[in-house]
Amino acid sequence: MNLSNIFKRSLTNNFSALGINERNASLIYPNNDRKNYKYADDKILTKSILEKHQIACTKTYAIIERIGGIQTGWESVQKYDKVAIKPANGSGGGGIKILRKDTNGNWISSGKVVSNDDIYFHMANIIMGIFSLGSNDRVIIEECIEPHSFFQEIYPQGVPDFRVILLKEKPLLAMLRVPTDKSDGKANLHQGGIGIGIDMERGVLTQGYDGKSYFDNHPDNGNQILNKPIPLWEEVLTIAKKTAKYFPLNYLGADIVLDKNHGPLILEINVRPGLGIQMANKIGLKEILQKTNANW
Repeated sequence: MNLSNIFKRSLTNNFSALGINERNASLIYPNNDRKNYKYADDKILTKSILEKHQIACTKTYAIIERIGGIQTGWESVQKYDKVAIKPANGSGGGGIKILRKDTNGNWISSGKVVSNDDIYFHMANIIMGIFSLGSNDRVIIEECIEPHSFFQEIYPQGVPDFRVILLKEKPLLAMLRVPTDKSDGKANLHQGGIGIGIDMERGVLTQGYDGKSYFDNHPDNGNQILNKPIPLWEEVLTIAKKTAKYFPLNYLGADIVLDKNHGPLILEINVRPGLGIQMANKIGLKEILQKTNANW
């Protein structure tokens, strides 16, 4: 999603979108101490805060810090049938690999059998910083999300999630990020996913946005989006606000998934949540802040 094109287009949509520089100067820098960015950027540190305050998140199965620990770490999770492998400091969905066992005990990723050597190579790339701007990183192997049936009704592959932006524990904007055929199961907008606006008071979806057009139905399968009620919406807002209460950031984006067994779970926290959420909702953060009389 090209942000410069988004904000040019926003002028024709008659709302004042907050730009990156203004967001940084007005929201991020005054509200977030730079020394605390690491708690959002590093998923292991994020989980330490969530677990300390009993905020629901996925269970960690293993953490691998060195290439020499890859084989032992991988062997320790063989009792599970589904796992997610992630870089601790990755962003935008890069480096995430979802693995499931087939009936023969083979590990499957994106519909293809992957060998242990393939998995070891992927984890070595994570540790060497391929997905984290060249810095040494750590591997997290964790519980695999089982998406709520609500997500399946929109798009059956991948794991959609909610992005809620909060300032001083108050939710400002929210959207649902959903995969498409071209995003390979990932919900991130810059990888081809779509953003769907949310009427937060009513707890329903509005229109979807793909960076170019708005639509009432998913562009790949025609499934309904507009006015679709969101299950457990109040619980989603509650976990977002609880996270904001205990996290050492006053301005943040909380990514939340609905698991069919556990309900809302925090996936990760963002210091610099993207601004495409304004386009998905057809309203600028400036207007939201003015309406709520937020001190920013």
